[in-house]
Amino acid sequence: MTKSKKSGATAEILQRQNELVLNAAGEGIYGLNCEGITTFVNPAAARMLGWDSQALVGQPMHTKLHHSHPDGTHYPREECPIYAAFKDGAIHEVCDEVFWRKDGSSFSVEYTSTPIFENDKLIGAVVVFRDVTERKQTEDALRESEERFRKLFDHSSDGVVLFDAAGGDILNANPNFCDMLGYSRQELLSMNASDIHPHELSKFRAFTESVVAKGDGRTDELTCLAKGGEKIAAEISASTFIESDGGRQLFMAAVRDITERKQSEEALRKVHAEVQCLKDRLHAENIYLQEEIKTNRNFEEIIGNSSAIKKLLSNVEQVADTNATVLILGETGTGKELVARAIHNISNRRDRVLVKVNCATLHSNLIESELFGHKKGSFTGAIEDKSGRFELADNGTIFLDEIGELPIELQAKLLRVLQEGEFERLGDSKTVKVDIRVIAATNRNLKKGIEDGSFREDLYYRLNVFPLEVPALRQRKLDIPLLVNFFSLKFAKSQGKIIKNIPENMMKKLQSYSWPGNIRELENIIERAVILSKDGNLKLDDSFDLREPLNPNAGHHSTLEDVERNHIISVLDETNWTISGENGAAGLLGLNPNTLRSRIQKLGINRKN
Repeated sequence: MTKSKKSGATAEILQRQNELVLNAAGEGIYGLNCEGITTFVNPAAARMLGWDSQALVGQPMHTKLHHSHPDGTHYPREECPIYAAFKDGAIHEVCDEVFWRKDGSSFSVEYTSTPIFENDKLIGAVVVFRDVTERKQTEDALRESEERFRKLFDHSSDGVVLFDAAGGDILNANPNFCDMLGYSRQELLSMNASDIHPHELSKFRAFTESVVAKGDGRTDELTCLAKGGEKIAAEISASTFIESDGGRQLFMAAVRDITERKQSEEALRKVHAEVQCLKDRLHAENIYLQEEIKTNRNFEEIIGNSSAIKKLLSNVEQVADTNATVLILGETGTGKELVARAIHNISNRRDRVLVKVNCATLHSNLIESELFGHKKGSFTGAIEDKSGRFELADNGTIFLDEIGELPIELQAKLLRVLQEGEFERLGDSKTVKVDIRVIAATNRNLKKGIEDGSFREDLYYRLNVFPLEVPALRQRKLDIPLLVNFFSLKFAKSQGKIIKNIPENMMKKLQSYSWPGNIRELENIIERAVILSKDGNLKLDDSFDLREPLNPNAGHHSTLEDVERNHIISVLDETNWTISGENGAAGLLGLNPNTLRSRIQKLGINRKN
């Protein structure tokens, strides 16, 4: 394969991955050229704006969604921060504007306009935005409530004092409290709360300590000493709260005469409860939205309603929030990596990185360095210190795909990480400690590997804490129509086609096939079918033969390894033993070429077969 072809293939893969990311993103994303003409719009943006994506491409976006201020007045393009990026080449972040939908309604947005450069030349900008209408409403309600609290504090008919719960220094006092004691506000701000209760210090301290300990409102009668020396019998209702920035704990006391106690206490309690309720609501909504976004992304590519898939996803949800090691078992192409990502994305490590390692594709001479890192000079080519994949995954999750291919000499080191959470870099005596959740996957029979000495028994039991079996496609044929529809829509969209009809006889043919390559094989066949389809009808190429091959050993049940060997040989014959390339066997099987070479060697396949 020529270098240019490899580069082209890599570019296509990256483009495809970028499209998947854009399509999956929950934020609205669109691109502009230097003239302000829309170059692309992701589904989330189109949905929020009420437009079809294609209807916006090629249009001046400012006139579609940013033409007016929140009050309806005209918003000149030259004043728009999005277009300012074309002049100053800087990133612009805005959080107090609105976008307009197709139906004429508007919604509050936060957006970032980022210029795009190519060879130091500004060629456009990409805009990322999100609908913050609900958050703005909650924030406005919180501000209004706090403003009501401040007005009540200043204009309360009772005396109110605020002081630091830890040291007792007075931080604020309302006018009635000042009038009650005869001090000015400035004089009180230089005093300590204990100065007001010199005759009952022990009772005052016990009261404040009980309020701090309980954290809720408490009432008691105390004697206050006024500036002129008068003793004032007062009933004090007090409570504590934390400053809104998470700082000090504050003590707030309402000092009132007995006759006004009930009335004023209720007013202060309601105000405080309202403030706390709005804060709790905003916090809870933020947590909910983050979890909802994660969950929606988490399972969106695991398609199916079969009992096998439902059972798998139920087990995923049960194990996700634990730190248990998970071993994902299943044939090639069943989606083991998607299951691993699902576990990570709903786990308590979801805010940290998921590091993926394919043990079959790493070079045997470099695999230890890749996994555990190395010190400078530890081997030829080690020109600097390097962190391994396990260090990168610290406090997160590491996914060890094709764990059965891990060399036996490194399995002891992996076992130590699982048992002790520590290892040494290659060429280094310093121990590195990590906190990692390990998810492993394999399509091999590890027990057979134990028998032939290629896999450690103790490592197997360490990995097999919570096994998950990903069903083969032939075990969930009821999901095939859903998968065919999903892949048809996916590839039709990427190819600019519309698939309106999937013939019933074609669906039956797909459901009758045993799918040795599983979902990956189905995906490749549907992609080719979309390419060949015309007039909105999905059509399989006549050369596609999904019938089961004749079995000379009828009645004899082949092993999974035999089935895999025979299928690979069949595809290699079909491609004249070409492994790489657009029409190579690896592409037809949906495998990385290096992975296919590894399987060929492992299964003892040669051309004489």
